[in-house]
Amino acid sequence: MPNRPFARVLIFGAGAALLIFLVVLAIRHFTAEREERREARNEFNPAAYSAPPRLDAPTGASDMQVVDAMLSLAQLRPDDYVIDLGSGDGRILIAAARSNGAHGLGVDIDPAQIELANRNARNAGVTGLVSFRRQDLFQTPLAEADILTVYLTAAVNLRLRPRILSQMRPGTRVVSHEYDMGDWHYDQRRRVGDATVFLWIVPAQVAGNWTLTDNGRTTPLAIEQQFQRFTGAVGEQGRIEQGRLEGTRIRFIANTGNGRRVYEGIVEGNRMTGAEGATWSAARAS
Repeated sequence: MPNRPFARVLIFGAGAALLIFLVVLAIRHFTAEREERREARNEFNPAAYSAPPRLDAPTGASDMQVVDAMLSLAQLRPDDYVIDLGSGDGRILIAAARSNGAHGLGVDIDPAQIELANRNARNAGVTGLVSFRRQDLFQTPLAEADILTVYLTAAVNLRLRPRILSQMRPGTRVVSHEYDMGDWHYDQRRRVGDATVFLWIVPAQVAGNWTLTDNGRTTPLAIEQQFQRFTGAVGEQGRIEQGRLEGTRIRFIANTGNGRRVYEGIVEGNRMTGAEGATWSAARAS
């Protein structure tokens, strides 16, 4: 039949076209897959890694929006040393290192989490900036930290609070995801979706007896401190009003004999120095 050769040519041509189409489709698939793998290497996202339950910590990890909010609230700087207690998969420290070049230490009691965090740090290329250690968080020294980050529980935060106040330097920052520090009132709070992030600035320790000198006149102060707030006596009958500390910065109202006035300055160990242009200073009484 005259149409049979034409039909064979038609079938052969259709088969060849289908084969070429499948080859092109396969090439595109493998190329896209290779690009996805390359992007995954270049854009490491700790949120992609799941975190198993941790001792003394919630079972979930902070999502990356919360992590960003924590670091923003703490005003992270490149030279900051960050300690993350209950560090899990390492996402907070890794984000701090990648975004600002900060360095730090992550502590977790779970060896599997430490292994995961170290692997994530290698993938992110920040092993020279951060390290992770299996350690009891209550045995971790805090004196070197500029920023302390925690996502623990309310009860654990309260147990940590005395160590924070006794070991961390005035002006250092503490950031907690979700849980507060009891009657140590936060300095700032931020909502991120359904989550809450808290910030505390470690206050200078000013409780005790001081001698205030203002324009050559000396007045005794007896300060009673409650975290970043304080009250107390001025001389024999006066009272300290609206006493407030923000790290080493101090502000209060007192009447030392010339009427009520605002005192603002800096606390440096056993001395207080008035702000620029001020005429007052104070020294801790021996």
